[in-house]
Amino acid sequence: MAKTIAALIRHGDYQQLLNTPSAHQPFPLTEKGFAQAHALALLIKEQGARLNCQINPVIACSRLLRAWQTADTLAQSLNSSEYSVQEYSDLAERSVGSAANLSIQQITDIVQQDPRFNGLPKGWKSDSHFCLPFQGAESLLDAGWRVATLLRAEMQVLQQQSQTDQIKIFVGHGAAFRHAAYYLGLLQYEQIAQLSMFHCQPIFIEYQNENSWKPIAGAWKERSAHSQFTD
Repeated sequence: MAKTIAALIRHGDYQQLLNTPSAHQPFPLTEKGFAQAHALALLIKEQGARLNCQINPVIACSRLLRAWQTADTLAQSLNSSEYSVQEYSDLAERSVGSAANLSIQQITDIVQQDPRFNGLPKGWKSDSHFCLPFQGAESLLDAGWRVATLLRAEMQVLQQQSQTDQIKIFVGHGAAFRHAAYYLGLLQYEQIAQLSMFHCQPIFIEYQNENSWKPIAGAWKERSAHSQFTD
């Protein structure tokens, strides 16, 4: 059976609004982000050579612009005639629903003014279980389960169809990937808050079966004690 490895990649640096917890911000990569995405191609090639794996020609990414730009830049840097990009809504970061792209203060004010709610708990932004009381909102764990479900499905199909060892690239978002890694058995729950992801620095994990994944290469970023989840 062919070896199948997933490369989990957090998008490059982008034009993020300050003090805005929505990770569905529709803004592009910065110049730094594009440079990170170009440099990513070499990392992927080196790891493919080290593992003696082909790079799957279809790069999966979330539909958010920064993820698509990262995947598209990577495809061009690898070889634009051989690689293509496929977008998946399920690779998106945690949704805050109808509060999308509002500031922390705006969200706080809206909840306080709504007679149905009793205010927001302290530390709600980084509480993995908490879901804002808005239409379409989800918790960080909800997002992680969504991403983990997609990874399982895509890698299962790839394993069944592959004749050669392959690396499948997934470009998405830090918090959703970390919570997905928890569901895949790659991180302990307490590690979710302790770790982050570097921009355009892959985490390589081998799919063995639906319930078994093996870390192969790549390093998580150590999170400072007082930092908050953003993306």
